[in-house]
Amino acid sequence: MKIQQIHHVAYRCRDAKETVEWYKKNLNMDYTLAFAENFVPSTHEPDPYMHVFLDAGNGNVLAFFELPTKPEMGRDPNTPAWVQHLALKVADRETLVAYKEHLESNGVEVLGVTDHSVFHSIYFFDPNGHRIELAYDDPEAARMAGEAAKVKDAMLEEWSRTKRAPRHAEWLHRKELGEVK
Repeated sequence: MKIQQIHHVAYRCRDAKETVEWYKKNLNMDYTLAFAENFVPSTHEPDPYMHVFLDAGNGNVLAFFELPTKPEMGRDPNTPAWVQHLALKVADRETLVAYKEHLESNGVEVLGVTDHSVFHSIYFFDPNGHRIELAYDDPEAARMAGEAAKVKDAMLEEWSRTKRAPRHAEWLHRKELGEVK
């Protein structure tokens, strides 16, 4: 028994039409499907919703629910805004930089390019307040990921005991963080 892949990832949105248009304009995603019901199929609860689906490439689907009868959406006030995010893969640095320029030309504030060694990424928020990351794998990603994988168990065990960042793979962010540490 093994999971094949993510079927879709669903988030809440403030406005389904605005969300579809934003993802089409800013990330060139195709709008593929919509469901709308007055009753929730899984619970049979009366609650009208619009459920929209976007093609995130390679069989991946990003979906959103607009829920007009629910209180305004928020986020967990105890979780920093940078933690919960959706990371989408792009082909290479040129594509990442092109997206950065495209987003900024559309008035989207973009953070990065951030160097994670294994991959490089930019960060921004969609109109619903969801943090999005676009990332490309470094040409040396397979080698670096292999090195990092060798210490994953030791890192997790040390973290579990101490709740302090283990230094086994500090090389991953050495260039990005420089003297910050």
